[in-house]
Order: sequence, then structure tokens, then C-alpha cells
Amino acid sequence: MQVTRQQIVRQIIKDSAIPQQDSASSYAASNIALCKYWGKRDIELNLPVTSSLSISMSHLGACSKISLCDSAEDQIFLNSASMGHNTMFYQRLVEFLDLFRPTMDTKFTIYTKTNIPVGAGLASSACGFAATIKALDALFGWDLEPSELSILARLGSGSACRSIYDGFVLWDAGTAANGMDSFATQLDYDWPELRVGILLVDGRQKSMTSRDAMQSTVETCRFYKTWPELVNTAIAHTMRALQHKDFWLLGATAEANALAMHALMLATTPPIIYSQAATLDYMQQVWRARSEGLGVFFTQDAGPNLKLLFLASDEARVRELFNEIEIVAPFVLVTENMVCVYE
Repeated sequence: MQVTRQQIVRQIIKDSAIPQQDSASSYAASNIALCKYWGKRDIELNLPVTSSLSISMSHLGACSKISLCDSAEDQIFLNSASMGHNTMFYQRLVEFLDLFRPTMDTKFTIYTKTNIPVGAGLASSACGFAATIKALDALFGWDLEPSELSILARLGSGSACRSIYDGFVLWDAGTAANGMDSFATQLDYDWPELRVGILLVDGRQKSMTSRDAMQSTVETCRFYKTWPELVNTAIAHTMRALQHKDFWLLGATAEANALAMHALMLATTPPIIYSQAATLDYMQQVWRARSEGLGVFFTQDAGPNLKLLFLASDEARVRELFNEIEIVAPFVLVTENMVCVYE
């Protein structure tokens, strides 16, 4: 019998349906998968076929402020703009909130602020749902463990389970049918010299969601059966790279894993192509720079935008090549660009 998301919520949250404060706010960083999550073994619970490994994006993410309201329906705001019922943002968030209402008459007001484009392949859903569940935890005083928050965030968006944490994060796919062993944990590796650069090709919402593209790949790509072994090998290589701070192994593994994921999408029926001409131009620039000795690699999620991996010692050279790049230092605390102001 199919386990439902509501059953998982009831198993984790047993009591405390009364808010412990008038409102609560929380921030969650976006995350970039170095070893990708692509494919579900359970669509209802967002259980992945494989494990995945990511890096937090520090000051790039989402803030969520949540409170109860007296309205007949939820009040949802994104970057100060009211979201209408017909928007995907409103629909997905309300569906998520339905899992946590003390009664169906309970309505919420949520203000979300983000400093990354929404729906453009920069993990806006991941940080958004992670911030929301952390804010709900504070509002109701559940005092949940990070692993429990990770499971609940996963119910909104699979990769959101990784945005509960900072730094390097491993999402264990798990094997249990109810998904209680499928959650993320923070890895005990610190790499202050590591840099991640965002090359924004197109900030508009993509025409095909990651969720739909993922399912289409699983159902129609005849090469998908090779994916689990590819990911398991990539995670093993990445863990070794983190242990030894082997940047070239880290970058080469991440780039190859991203290209393999997009190759699967190309072999899907019909083919799924997120890359644009500028995406391919950036790839060529990265390969050319690397052939000349620069330590720079790219990764690409379900969108046209690239994320570059390089070290602080090469930051000046990377900026010269890509003057439009936004650079993140995942292990250097930065707060001034992510101010949670909701007025």
C-alpha cells in the first residue's frame, strides 16, 4: 500500500498544533549538486533512485516568514508581490502547507524573499521549501532534528532536503518504502578556498519543470539504467576528492556527472534540451581555459545556466574571462546580500 506524505508528516510531528509565536522566519541557502539527483523511485514521497552530493551556496537562497492569518485562503507573497492562484509558486506552496495545517480552516501568510531567479535551474525550490519548513518548525515549536526537517523538506522538493544544511551535503537515497531513511546529512569537510561562480544565461522560468523532465527521462530514456552506477562512482570519487582536497578530481567528476545527466535528457523521448547557445559558448570557454592550464570546471542543472568550480587563487583570472560571473565562497560567511526584509 502506498505511503502518503500526510502519513510521514504525522509520524514526525505528533503534537504541537498551536503556534508558539506570532510569526517565524528562517533562511535556507540554495544548493548545487556536484553529483546529481535525477530520477525518483517514489513520486509521491520524492524518493530518489540514487544518492546525491551538493555544495551550499552560502548567501544565495531564500528567506521565509510565516504566520497564521484570518483570511479564507492563504496569502502568498514572493519578493513583495502577491502570488495569484494560477501561479505554480502559489499552487506548490499551498499543497505543501496542506500537510501541516492543524485544521483545514487554518490559513497562513507567507512572505518569501529570494536573491536568485525562480524556476530557472538555480535550486530556488530547494531553498524555498527548506526555508519554509524551518520557519514552520520555529512557528509551532516542533524542535525537530535536522534529519527530520530534511525529510519534511523533501516532501516539497527533493533537493530541498539538502538545503537544510550548509557546506557539503550528502543525500542518502535510502531503501525503505516509507522514505524514513532518505534524508540529507552535512559532511564534515571544510574547504575555504573553494569558489562557485554563477553564469546566468537566462533567468526566466524554464518551460519544462525539473519534476516533469526527470520523470520523462526515467520513463523513456533507454540509457537510464546506466545512471545509478554512474552516480555511485561519482559520489565515491567526490568523497575522495573532499578527503584529499583534490580540486581537479572534484571538478572533473562534477563536470562529467552533469554532462551525463544532460546526455540522458538528449536521449529522452521527446529530447529535453535546457542548454542555449550561450550555455554552449560558456562550456567552450571553460574547456579552452582549462587546456591553457586554468583550474576551472562547470556543472549544469536542469536549466541553461552554468555554475563554475575553481579555487580562490584563480578567482582573478576567472573574473577576467567571465566578467559577468557572480562568485560564491561557500565556506566564507556572507550576510549583506541576503537581508530578510518583508515589508
